[in-house]
Amino acid sequence: MFDQLTKRLADVFTLMGKKGKLSEENIQDGIRQVKLALLEADVNFKVVKSFISRVEKIALGEKVLKSITPAQQFIKIVHDQLVETMGGEGSVDLDFRKSRLNILLCGLQGSGKTTTAAKIALKFKKDFRFLLVSTDVYRPAAIQQLQVLAKEAGVAFFDEALNIRKPLDIVKKAKKYAEKNGYNGIIVDTAGRLEIDSELMKELLQISKVIDFNEVLFVADSTAGQAIAETVQGFHNSVELTGLVITKFDSDTRGGAALSVREVTGKPVKFTGTGEKIEDLELFYPERVASRILGQGDILSLVENAQEHIDEEDVKKLEKKIKKNKFDLEDFRDQIRKIKKMGSLSKIMEMLPGIKGKQANVDDKELIRIEAIINSMTPFERSNTNILNGSRRKRIATGSGTTVFDVNRMVNKFIDMKKMMKKFSKNPKLLENIGNQGIPNIRMPY
Repeated sequence: MFDQLTKRLADVFTLMGKKGKLSEENIQDGIRQVKLALLEADVNFKVVKSFISRVEKIALGEKVLKSITPAQQFIKIVHDQLVETMGGEGSVDLDFRKSRLNILLCGLQGSGKTTTAAKIALKFKKDFRFLLVSTDVYRPAAIQQLQVLAKEAGVAFFDEALNIRKPLDIVKKAKKYAEKNGYNGIIVDTAGRLEIDSELMKELLQISKVIDFNEVLFVADSTAGQAIAETVQGFHNSVELTGLVITKFDSDTRGGAALSVREVTGKPVKFTGTGEKIEDLELFYPERVASRILGQGDILSLVENAQEHIDEEDVKKLEKKIKKNKFDLEDFRDQIRKIKKMGSLSKIMEMLPGIKGKQANVDDKELIRIEAIINSMTPFERSNTNILNGSRRKRIATGSGTTVFDVNRMVNKFIDMKKMMKKFSKNPKLLENIGNQGIPNIRMPY
């Protein structure tokens, strides 16, 4: 999302880093370049003005000018002020220790409210027994859409909504149903409109009074640009919002709205939708987003994502296999599937420090192709790559819809990887390079 901004800031920092010592003139020039980069990224002008003022005040201080590493000091100042602009360190304040968690989602039509409802329920289903409720009786098949997503997430859905025509009646009956059946969380998806209107606000206010909602979240499409701020204020005037969810955070938009919204509206961003899959939802941590913007990666989020999708017992089993040099294509396929659960390769690469721009654009089709090739092998072939002669490879290529060249390349690189693993097995210290997420820290065969 912030590719353009990341590149512009990287250019500024590189130029400043080439200067042995920074002068007040150098820093002023750097500040001007940062200001232009933010404006080009569609960050609200008032937000840019406030941000630059804070950066300038700190950067021109004696501590920075006399520092041995002034360029690094400048980067840290920019990082810290980006964090401040987006809400400060650890600004996510959802209290998951509560015995109940009731969430009301609102926003304009097409912002992604329905998908977000299922995403939140899935992310916290271990802690809360959620009931998903749709009050969108206006959009065709909207209620059925949430029903399908609830099934995909493995959470309960209030089916009676399919036969009730009034949103307020749906919420009242859903509340009684939840209390009777022991649900400790209700997520209500409300109807959206193409624009704010009095009927929408009246309906929203009525719904908000039926249930004691812990969170009232405005769901905003990041591609809407700076118009988000005005719309948020319009909703907040009718029903008190507690925060925002920004969807399409993985899009190629300039990202200015995401940087502006906290300072303009006073409402914190609590979640970001990072893809179309139901698993693609992240808690919003300003310091982590700032690190991504500055090309410093986001290892903490990557590790958390891995821990959600990969079992610790599987990691131990994998380590034993590598130590005994028994890692085969069956195991490798399992690792591919786990990686796919974590999201797209590009998304994973973006979280690694030093990976930015085009470097992060890894084709996920390669993983699909590799998995198809492995699936076309017999279990015996997966465990014994040495028997893969010409005729077998031709059969595998035909079965997987690939070419013999693709099969050869995958098998040869896997054999090379096995040789490297053999070195690991002979030197236990090298095994420390195996990440906790169960994925060998070596080059994969694609």
